[in-house]
This record gives sequence, C-alpha cells and structure tokens, in this order.
Amino acid sequence: MPGVIWIAIAVLGALALVLAAGISRLRTLSHRVGSFDCSARPTGNPEGSWTPGIAQYAVGRIEWWRCWSLSPRPARTWYRERLAVIGRTPLDPDERGQGDHYLVQCRYDGLDFELDLAAGDYFGLASWLEAAPPGRQDLVL
Repeated sequence: MPGVIWIAIAVLGALALVLAAGISRLRTLSHRVGSFDCSARPTGNPEGSWTPGIAQYAVGRIEWWRCWSLSPRPARTWYRERLAVIGRTPLDPDERGQGDHYLVQCRYDGLDFELDLAAGDYFGLASWLEAAPPGRQDLVL
C-alpha cells in the first residue's frame, strides 16, 4: 500500500510541474513586447473550432504559439512578404461575449485561414502589413 501512495504522489507532482510550466509559458508569451491574443482556424468551416493562441511581431514576421502547448517554438510563422489580409468582418459582441472583434481572412502562400482579433490588434496587424518595404501592394483589403 505505501508503494501506491508514492506512485500517486509522483504522478501528482509530475502533473503539477507540467501545469506550472504551461502557466509560466503563457505568462511569458503574453507579456512579451508586441504580443497579442490571436485565435486561428482554417478557412471553409464556419463551425470549425478556434485554436486559441498568442502572436508576436518579430522582424519581418509574426510568430504564433498555441495557448495549450508546451512547445518552445511557435506553431506558425507568417512572413510579412507572403501574408495578405483578404477580408475582415466585424463579429457580433453577443456571440463572443467580448468587445469589438474582427474575423480576419488571411492568405499565406496560397493557403487561406481566419484569425479572430480584437479591433486594436487587427488595426495593428493592418498597419504592420502596410509598413512593408516599398514594392509591396495589396497586402491589406
């Protein structure tokens, strides 16, 4: 019987460590300069589930991390010269239970996806894309 108790304590300890690492990772990502909440999903399935994440501006790219992951690397990286916003739709505040949000349709290397962004985060993304070096056109609709 004492062996079972030690195994249970070890399992609970391991779970506590994983939980603490996940919380620390989320806190670190969300407090970085240039980070913002950004949920994503593939285009074409309006009833599809959103994957919550945190995005961060970097030099010439946006890095996106899933919220519920322990990976030290971003799940997606979108380079400015290959990313385009092809549309946006204001979301109904009653649906989200939050303030102003936009459904943003994006295209990256020919693949379409959608982002759920707060209004301020969308305007930041649009400004970042429009601030691309000269020669780029039609990055934001």
